[in-house]
Amino acid sequence: MAEKGREERRNAVLQVLNEARKMELHAIVQYMNQHYGLDDADYGELAAKIKLIAIDEMRHAEEFAERIKELEGEPTTDRAQDVIRGQAVEGMYDFDSKLEDDTIDAYNDFLVVCRENGDSISAKIFEEIIEEEQIHLNYFDDVADHIEKLGSNFLARMAGTPSDTGLGDQGFVVQEGAGD
Repeated sequence: MAEKGREERRNAVLQVLNEARKMELHAIVQYMNQHYGLDDADYGELAAKIKLIAIDEMRHAEEFAERIKELEGEPTTDRAQDVIRGQAVEGMYDFDSKLEDDTIDAYNDFLVVCRENGDSISAKIFEEIIEEEQIHLNYFDDVADHIEKLGSNFLARMAGTPSDTGLGDQGFVVQEGAGD
């Protein structure tokens, strides 16, 4: 088998970077849509945290775009999926857990593509982002578990909580002190 040329290896990496960017762009819009719905329903604390997670996803999308540009590619502006609107809070966090779990699975595959094509820098980006996506997954799983076990009692405790996250550029991972 002939060894892949440099251009072919670069293109393989660009493809997975752009696929990951599509996934991040979808997550941004999905989570911001959920943030607006949670805020409108007066679940301030839940709205604030999901907004911070969306900010993390924005940072991820930008990291992928910057790497794509470094490799002389064109960052996509397409989303991987359509946004699901009007989700009930009772099912939202299970949905988000699955989204994050699928993302981690895909990014682990993408990381392998980067390594197989000799791009340790892109592989490292995936490693770091996978760690942050795991933090998101753990949070979504925890909230889904609280909703399942405590139901309306948990949601009543969340109602009326503040939703202000300020205008800082911190995302969920930074604010929660994880990923340091």
